[in-house]
Amino acid sequence: MSKTFWNAIRLSPAVLGAAILVAGSAALAAETPESKIGSEATTAASLDSSTLALSADATTGSSANVNNQGANNTQLAQATPTTQAQPARSLDQINQYVEQGQDMGQVTSVSQLTDVDPTHWAFQALQSLVERYGCIEGYPDRTYRGNRALTRYEFAAGLNACLDRIQELIAAAVADLPSKEDIATIRRLQEEFAAELATLRGRVDALEARTARLEAQQFSTTTKLRGEVIFALAGAFGDSRAVPSPGRPRDRDDDIENNIILADRVRLNFDTSFSGRDLLRTRLQARNITQFDTAGSDNINVTGTNMSRLSFDGNDNNDVVLDDLWYRFPIGKNARAWIIANSGELNDVVNTVRGPFASSSEGAISRFGRFNPLYYLNNTSSSSGAALNLDFGAIGIDAAYLTQNGFDPRDKNGLFNGDYAALAQLVLFPKSNFNIGLTYVRYYSPSGSRLNLTSSTGSGFAQRPFGNVATSSNNFGATLNWRLSKNFVFGGWFGYSIAEAETGLNRGVDIEGANATSINYAVSLGFTDFGRKGNFLGLLAGVPPKVTHNDLDGSFGGRAVDNREDDDTTYHLEAFYRIQATNNISITPGVFVLLNPEHNDNNSTIYVGTIRTTFSF
Repeated sequence: MSKTFWNAIRLSPAVLGAAILVAGSAALAAETPESKIGSEATTAASLDSSTLALSADATTGSSANVNNQGANNTQLAQATPTTQAQPARSLDQINQYVEQGQDMGQVTSVSQLTDVDPTHWAFQALQSLVERYGCIEGYPDRTYRGNRALTRYEFAAGLNACLDRIQELIAAAVADLPSKEDIATIRRLQEEFAAELATLRGRVDALEARTARLEAQQFSTTTKLRGEVIFALAGAFGDSRAVPSPGRPRDRDDDIENNIILADRVRLNFDTSFSGRDLLRTRLQARNITQFDTAGSDNINVTGTNMSRLSFDGNDNNDVVLDDLWYRFPIGKNARAWIIANSGELNDVVNTVRGPFASSSEGAISRFGRFNPLYYLNNTSSSSGAALNLDFGAIGIDAAYLTQNGFDPRDKNGLFNGDYAALAQLVLFPKSNFNIGLTYVRYYSPSGSRLNLTSSTGSGFAQRPFGNVATSSNNFGATLNWRLSKNFVFGGWFGYSIAEAETGLNRGVDIEGANATSINYAVSLGFTDFGRKGNFLGLLAGVPPKVTHNDLDGSFGGRAVDNREDDDTTYHLEAFYRIQATNNISITPGVFVLLNPEHNDNNSTIYVGTIRTTFSF
């Protein structure tokens, strides 16, 4: 057993424990949330005492919600300018007022405003101005805000509206100019509310400057940029590479490739919305994270089993490629449709009911630990198709169809003649703390070279129970996610698959019609805000996809064939701790262990550890 292995075993618990203790004792730097921009605001105006005319620098400003993305456009984001410190309580009151301006309607008498105190001298002054010039605004219920008292800042905003209205009359040179008495009243009101008017003017000036800056710097009026970068320090350890049951590892030239790696994944999402409710996603991706598996896409046999893959792996030698390309749009109030042109994934378009474990960048560190493997079916870099989500409150219904080479018109390709996965799902109570998902996926692959019934999460026999032959499968899943309290989430799933050989030979024997069944399951515990707000501790235990029965068990139809049934059981144990260092940076140390990998107790235990750092912007 190598020194690297022993060192990793000794150090991995200490690293994880130290990370948890440090996170529990350290304090995050305080970050100021970005202030919301209200829908309407007005600036103050002042009178020139020598000319009895309004000053020329008095303006009426308006602000737009520059971050408005619509009810369903949840993914749009953009790098945000640094904000100033939180204003005093007075500015908070102004914010409340200006954010509600869109709900105001014109009134013609101040006596209609039921929350203005008529005993105050300013009431009589404001009444005279309102009834003469019709210049104040109030809510449809004739109050500023229900039955609460009118604040000085709300009063100042109303006064400011009257000042603006009088300025318009003077500029238009109408006959009904303000009288000397009105001018005197305005002066007195200005003196009384000078501080509030000045604060309003400064607030609106700042909003206008900020809006102008955002408009000048924004990437596009319809497209927002969202980025994510992962740095991963990772390694796999064990005595030898795993082999299928009931085989035994060879004594030589079969060591696990156990050198530590430092690799990365970069994603840039260009999210475009044309109506505020739709979303066009265009993603560029570059990555070089080695898959800890058999000789997969990068042709490196690291561990001899797909069970040891990381959730965020994939190696394109850091070439920039087009990844996700899809368009999502609403149909009425309860439906949403997807058109997927490239790199479609079922887990992107339906609810996996896995909560904080599902994300590849912030959730489980293993590929198996994210969700039921049936959501991976036919998820390839070239998959295309469509999906539909129906939302009926307590019930959600999903349907999806993905094909692997929909762009290829040749035989065993195209939209309906090649590899495909068709999903139907019922989700109970999707908006509550208790969610249940019941899922069915029909999968078919006419080409043995592309066949992958477990999407590289289980044993080699479960992936291809009959070898490289055309195969179909019916896959069933039940998933539970239960938030028992604010800081504790319990979840898990069970999966069951029935596969059938559509054509093919095994040792010269026609095996068409042969059947095999496989299962997988997992239980998870999640602790939110563990040690510190924003952190998350995840624990998971389960059994990766395993062939429990196969007609190819050494004989088929009285003739000798391969035995492709898993004899033993692999146990997957996982722990990870996400430390939310800042709003945009998280650090996740984690480890998972495979006991009896490849469902073969002749194989030695495999350990996989990583420290995943995620930057989002």
